[in-house]
Amino acid sequence: MTPGPSPAQTGTVTRSSAPAGRSVPTSPGPVHAVVGAPGPAPARDAAQGTAPTRATAPWRRYVALGDSFTEGLWDLPDGGTPGEVAPQACRGWADLLALHLATQSAPAGNAATARDAVGTPLEYANLAIRGRLLGPILAEQVPAALAMAPDLVSLVGGGNDMLRPTADPDAMAVRLEDAVVRLRAAGADVLLGTGVDAKDSPLVSRTRGRVAVYNTHIWSIARRQGAHVVDLWGMRSLRDWRMWAPDRIHLTSEGHRRVAQGALAALGLEPDDPRWDDPLTPLPASPRLARMREDAQWLREHVYPWATRRLRGRSSGDERRPKRPHPAPVQEDRAPAPEQQRDA
Repeated sequence: MTPGPSPAQTGTVTRSSAPAGRSVPTSPGPVHAVVGAPGPAPARDAAQGTAPTRATAPWRRYVALGDSFTEGLWDLPDGGTPGEVAPQACRGWADLLALHLATQSAPAGNAATARDAVGTPLEYANLAIRGRLLGPILAEQVPAALAMAPDLVSLVGGGNDMLRPTADPDAMAVRLEDAVVRLRAAGADVLLGTGVDAKDSPLVSRTRGRVAVYNTHIWSIARRQGAHVVDLWGMRSLRDWRMWAPDRIHLTSEGHRRVAQGALAALGLEPDDPRWDDPLTPLPASPRLARMREDAQWLREHVYPWATRRLRGRSSGDERRPKRPHPAPVQEDRAPAPEQQRDA
């Protein structure tokens, strides 16, 4: 769960780190900023007069860990109503990232041919389950991922903790770093994600201070351990409500598409869309009465059921299983649609 839409400055930071199978550096290198706007044109080969070949993804097994954000709520490429579809119906940014990695691993840009020199296809597993707190993610999903011997792991969690007033971002960061150390020691590159700035979100904005402290820890962990970070707090496009589902805490398909592009940049790869973080054209402000009605509907249809589950000690992820529990080759039948929402 990623609390609420938010305004922020753009930017994604990536770190150079050794792909799995190579030695992990004992002294991590510098952190480099990668902003959403296109940078200077790539240098051209003086002898050939051509641009250098696009970087390829070095990973062969990617495992995604986390909560509803990484499970993919509510990216529904085949249609359906949020809250009424099977977990497998949700795609999400991690699925899209896996597809992009598979494609960028292939000489011809085809996920079906993304194989290394020994013929191994890029494999992907997604162990994320909606409603999970950071503790269960680290206690259950991290050991399961280690058993799969991945060379890339995305670990994004803590959003559900932040919705609880007693959340302690300092203690959470200690546990998160322990998990990152274990993953790095096993030879995996690690992709972390910051929390979103909920400045403009009713109620959820009260978590902003805790999230900011947690984000600061995430950047420090990445620096110390040689991890990558996708800067959700800094994505300008996520400040627009059109990127968010009616529950205001999960992304739409377009929101997930843009996060996947940001993840590519964070991993040091070239996004497919150079405008991946461009803001949408602003819409006229809604009348105050209309906003009040929308807020009342949101409280009735989303906040009240969530609060009721909390009081009963229940979670939306109770008795759910991961949608992709075992590493398997990435298929292209759930590729992102060519539609690029900017002004809709």
